[in-house]
Amino acid sequence: MLNRLSPLALSLALAFAGTAHAATPDEKPDLRSAYTKYEFRIPMRDGVHLFTAVYVPKDASKAYPFLIERTPYSAGVNVDGKLQYGVDFFPRRLGPSSDFSDAGYIFVKQDVRGRYMSEGKWQEMTPHAKTALEPGEGNESRDMHDTVDWLLKHVANNNGKVGIYGISYPGFYTAASIIDSHPAIKAASPQAPVTDLFMGDDSYHGGAFMLAANFDFYSSFTEEKNPTTLPKTWGEFDYGTTSGYDYFLKRLTLSNMMAELDPKQQAYLKPTVVHDTYDEFWQSRNIAPHMKNVKAAVLTVGGWFDAEDPAGPFSIYRSVGRNNQGNFNGLVIGPWSHGGWAGGEGKRLGHVKFDSKTSEHFNKKLLFPFFEEQLKGVKPAQPIAAVNTFETGTNVWRQYTAWPPVQAKAKMLYLGPKGTLAWNQPAAGSAFDEYVSDPRKPVPYIGYPATGVPREYMVSDQRFASSRPDVLVYQSEVLEDDVTIAGPVTPKLFVSTTGTDSDFVVKLIDVYPADYPQEKEEHKDADVPTVKMGGYQQLVRGNPLRGKFRNSFEKPEPFVPGKVEPLSYQLGDVQHTFRRGHRIMVQVQSSWFPLVDLNPQTFTSIPQAKPEDFVKATQRVYHAPGTASGLQLMVMP
Repeated sequence: MLNRLSPLALSLALAFAGTAHAATPDEKPDLRSAYTKYEFRIPMRDGVHLFTAVYVPKDASKAYPFLIERTPYSAGVNVDGKLQYGVDFFPRRLGPSSDFSDAGYIFVKQDVRGRYMSEGKWQEMTPHAKTALEPGEGNESRDMHDTVDWLLKHVANNNGKVGIYGISYPGFYTAASIIDSHPAIKAASPQAPVTDLFMGDDSYHGGAFMLAANFDFYSSFTEEKNPTTLPKTWGEFDYGTTSGYDYFLKRLTLSNMMAELDPKQQAYLKPTVVHDTYDEFWQSRNIAPHMKNVKAAVLTVGGWFDAEDPAGPFSIYRSVGRNNQGNFNGLVIGPWSHGGWAGGEGKRLGHVKFDSKTSEHFNKKLLFPFFEEQLKGVKPAQPIAAVNTFETGTNVWRQYTAWPPVQAKAKMLYLGPKGTLAWNQPAAGSAFDEYVSDPRKPVPYIGYPATGVPREYMVSDQRFASSRPDVLVYQSEVLEDDVTIAGPVTPKLFVSTTGTDSDFVVKLIDVYPADYPQEKEEHKDADVPTVKMGGYQQLVRGNPLRGKFRNSFEKPEPFVPGKVEPLSYQLGDVQHTFRRGHRIMVQVQSSWFPLVDLNPQTFTSIPQAKPEDFVKATQRVYHAPGTASGLQLMVMP
């Protein structure tokens, strides 16, 4: 049985399956009248052929640059939920926005090796440096090089310049394709690029497995014989209930959950679950260290509220800048969920408003001018800053020369006794706070029933968690002035546990005043219950750390029960202003379910954990002199 697609599954299916919208072949006749579609099987150096759709302007009076998207989600066209191949099928839109098709480009969309209509063997996050290749395996940089070489020679009226872009997995292929890049590639925009699946992107955060999102994704992203039989429809994970929390908790262990999947769903998901440390499997798939000899100008894009790939854009931006000199290296981060700049106005997320069409600003003022300048020599009305970021809270775009901004300075915000939160270390009071964490009664990550991962969870109201006895709450006084942070948020905690392993989840929260104005018309969203905004506790950033990885993600270590130990890890980057009259809040807990899997609180390999391994533990967070816990924030003057 196929359920209605969850917001996450629907956005993935439609955003990456040939077009951002379902379309019939004749829905947009102006594209058909302006472009001719061709389908090619481009040979790679090892004899594998990659299916490639090419849309060429009919106006042959001038030359055009190529704009390429390489994807594992099909180069076909999404027609009423089914993927169709053939020269008679046109998408509703070519390129990232209609500006591109109006301006004239040769649009190219390619099924990557081993997916859909392309030959060869697909690899999860193709390892760039792998030398012993199995038959059919390849390298994304070489495949892109061979593709570009072929296109330049066989497609008429090209100007010899190539751009490449893509969102999420296509963002990874964008980044991987410009390593040791073909000299014709002049511009690249990796957007929400999957970069390191274990260290902060889709699969693991802080060593904790991203449970709900992965089960949803791999129900549709399955292994198929290729070239595949078409058309293909998109499905989703069948929970059989409206509550993912209830579904996963009933099964408790990862082994129980995996046992219920069919073999096709297990094929791609099993390696993700089994490799539960930062081993060679993951290290070889981290593309960031290999971003060298990049000859193109690069504009990396991400969203502050990207639930899937929040870390990737920063990793790619830093690596390109560190390893390549002389070319433009830009970064754009807006107030978006995963790929939100491509499929919506960007005026709000859930109940949180951003006061303008941020997606339109990005597409018209940044992305389109970037490619026009690099591929056609058209100077933008205003030069594109190296860093363009949206500051939430004040809801304004900011421009910087680097990220984090050089003006931002590290400052500690300390947890104190009786739930206090202040810039000064606590001098007196109790030495610690404690709570009992029960993996059979975990803290949910949202305050309402849902399956999948609602996009708004990263700004969702945290009042439901504040009242739980297994959540510690620290809150500042009412702010007399704005406090703006810009850069990584780093919890520095002193903790102990009665178990031998434990998760510690830290959440940074903006508490709205009680008299915050309510909208005259409630925002309607089928997945998000309406709330009163007075006292709203907006999640600004949260992330877990699986405690056994406190010293190394490669070599986990058990806790010694009762021993006080330091923890320091990254919540991620933030640019947010806590406004005058608001409060800053920090919550600490030991589960975040089913966003991340359950820690049994017994030191073990969690994919093999038995039900009897899941035990209660008493967790302590210390705030005495010498063991003062807090968050390091990058504060703007």
